[in-house]
Amino acid sequence: MTGFLLPDLGSEDGAEFWAGCARGELLVQHCGACGAPRFPPRPMCPRCRSIEVRWEPASGRGTIWSFVVPHPPLLPAYAELAPYNVVVVTLDEDPTLRVVGNLLVSADGGIDEIDPTTIEIGAPVRVVFQAVEDVMLPRWVLSSS
Repeated sequence: MTGFLLPDLGSEDGAEFWAGCARGELLVQHCGACGAPRFPPRPMCPRCRSIEVRWEPASGRGTIWSFVVPHPPLLPAYAELAPYNVVVVTLDEDPTLRVVGNLLVSADGGIDEIDPTTIEIGAPVRVVFQAVEDVMLPRWVLSSS
């Protein structure tokens, strides 16, 4: 598939995050001065304004905080998959950390396989990684814990 809007893997702020995804690891940026976690990655800590950065692995577990179901009109690559879900997941490490992705039936499932009426806010999920072109995207599957 082509025509998807994909991240710049070499961006200064997000390169380490995407490198982690390529290794199957969900990384969270932390302030090197005060330790505050932040997502999405950015150059400066919103708490103390430090530009010191460190990256720490997250458990890859969280809960569905919100979701939407896009419908056409959409960009052509996405229109072929509609309707599909887009979930916002709060990470177990810190409920202020929210990661956007898709809820899948399985690690190799499609973003359009889940009936959107079955998605529940608060459902536990775990991260999986799926290749889209040359990017490993974090996506989510339901978890028993």
